[in-house]
Amino acid sequence: MPVRAIRGATQLDVDEREHLFDRTRELVQAVLDANEIDTASLISIFFTCTPDLVADFPAAAAREMGLGDVPLMCAVEIGVPGALPRVVRLMAHAEIDVPRSDVQHVYLHGATSLRKDLAQ
Repeated sequence: MPVRAIRGATQLDVDEREHLFDRTRELVQAVLDANEIDTASLISIFFTCTPDLVADFPAAAAREMGLGDVPLMCAVEIGVPGALPRVVRLMAHAEIDVPRSDVQHVYLHGATSLRKDLAQ
């Protein structure tokens, strides 16, 4: 079974824990749904947050979704001046039997401006 990387991002309105959890869960679920992935096919998810998001870890929201047995990691995104604020990004690795060109990347809320070519 091939391993594919799936990108996604969402923008938050405010840096608050519950809002971070809601948007992270929404993003993870949208990635799973768009690519018809069950959690058993997930290999790992790597999350980044822009430096202005410090309320909690996106991985904690994913664990609350039942992904406790999936390796999860968080990091801080590079603080580029003028970059879109309050963004959670993810790169999920999964075993899915589709060509790389058919992988559905998911960009939600204000993060659609990051990759207009991929946003749904």
